[in-house]
Order: sequence, then structure tokens, then C-alpha cells
Amino acid sequence: MSNQKTEKQKMLAGELYLASDPELASERLFARQLTKQLNDSGPDETELRESILEKLIGKKGKNFWIEPPFYCDYGYNISAGDDVFFNFNCVVLDVTPVILGSRVLIAPNVQFYAATHPTDFRERGSLVEFGKPISIGDDVWIGGSTIICPGVTIGSRSIIGAGSVVTKDIPEDVLAAGNPCKVIRSLV
Repeated sequence: MSNQKTEKQKMLAGELYLASDPELASERLFARQLTKQLNDSGPDETELRESILEKLIGKKGKNFWIEPPFYCDYGYNISAGDDVFFNFNCVVLDVTPVILGSRVLIAPNVQFYAATHPTDFRERGSLVEFGKPISIGDDVWIGGSTIICPGVTIGSRSIIGAGSVVTKDIPEDVLAAGNPCKVIRSLV
């Protein structure tokens, strides 16, 4: 029996992997089919939307909601607590876990990039990629058009100002904003 990891196992472990792997391509296709159904659904089709989210999202607490359109790579790497709300046009590149605490409010156009690429052009040219998990604490508010980069953690009760590019961890209980995102002031 071979001890060699599959491309999916490598992806989930945050190691270099080939996204063109047939298993991963099939799983991305499944997620895209579900997001298309979600994005094409009517605003009054709440039961349909809830049923699609049951199939798409890995773990979700009560009162989880996404306003379409929404896009993700796999869906099963997204984990959310209770009372999480995604507003319109959000993107989650969930090649590794994207974990959201409870009562997280996500404004329109927010993007979570857990996926990344090697910095060495030769390695990047071989078409391998990898991911770094993203973690968002409880009671976080993420302002519109924010980009959250690979490997970032945002502490509980913090607010990220609109248009921010979050490249480094943000502690608990702060207002942070900018490009790159920096702590502006304490909230306690």
C-alpha cells in the first residue's frame, strides 16, 4: 500500500498540490454547480437556498445566511458559528479551512483568499499552489470590499474597515483599516 498523499490530502494539509487533480476538479465543479443554483435562486426561495447551503458549506451554525451572488472553491472547508451573515458578492477561496466564529457580519464584496502560490517563479511555473487557513473570531464585523489574505487571523470583537487589505493578524477588540490593514484604535 502506498503512503503517498493524494493531491486533496496535500491541499488540506497546506502543502504544495496540483489543483488540476481530477478529484479536486470534480469537487470544484460540484461547488460551482451549487453556487450557480444559489446565485440563480429568487429572493423568495429561502427553503431552496437553505437546502443548497446544507450541501455546499462544510459546517454552519444556526441562522447562517448568504446573500447571492456568492462564490467559493469547495465550500466544505468553510466553517461558521451561529448568526453568520454574508452580504452580496462575497468570494471564499477555501482550499484550506476558513473558520468564522459566531455573529460574524460580512459586508458586500468581501474576499477570503486562503489560496496562494509559491514565490519562486520556477516552482510557481509547475502550477502547484498551497493554502493557509483563515480564522475569524466571534462578533467580528468585516467592512465592504475587504480582502483577507492567506493565513490571517482576526480576533474576536474586532472591526475591519471597508476597503482594507488584511495581510497580517489583527488582535481582539480593535478597529483596524487600510492597505495594508493596521490597528487604528482599541474598542475597549
